[in-house]
Amino acid sequence: MLIEHRGLRPVVPDSAYVAPTAVLCGAVTLGERARILHGAVLSAEDGQVHVGSDVVVMENALVRGRAGHPAVIGDAVLVGPHAHVNGATLEDEVFAATGASVFPGAVAGRGCELRINSVLHANSVLPPGTVLPIGWIAAGTPTARLFAPGDHDELWAVQKELDFPGTVYGVARGTSMRDIMTRQTDFYGAHLDDRMLDD
Repeated sequence: MLIEHRGLRPVVPDSAYVAPTAVLCGAVTLGERARILHGAVLSAEDGQVHVGSDVVVMENALVRGRAGHPAVIGDAVLVGPHAHVNGATLEDEVFAATGASVFPGAVAGRGCELRINSVLHANSVLPPGTVLPIGWIAAGTPTARLFAPGDHDELWAVQKELDFPGTVYGVARGTSMRDIMTRQTDFYGAHLDDRMLDD
């Protein structure tokens, strides 16, 4: 399904494949031989999504581009089933396994492996070739530290400085959910003007 959003349309080369149940919405550009499988959603909200060549975005993955935080996927990248790449960069030859999550402003360097259910936190940088183990969290800049799932206190000491609420929602930490969600419903209301495109 191809959708015009905010007046911008997806760009799909002839060599690419987009499954009939996948969604490309707005300023999404696919590289040569990209494969977007069933249920995957690539949505350029008020930003862009750029997918390189020889990329596979597997079933039910989400790739979202944002203003100030485009989603940029390099060449020869695999985005696994149920993975979430939101306003982040995956450089060439990255493997993002099932359920991996990468948040706005984050960068996974060339050849990184983000294993099952791992998390690369907002505004964090994973150096090239790093392996993020199953279920672990990487947070920090200029070089992310790796945290086991039970290391909450140590993680929070790094994570709180990364400004997740400011980066993702444009608000100060402590803003009420009612205020955040009023802003979010207004923002996503832009989809009311979307237009389905013929193949």
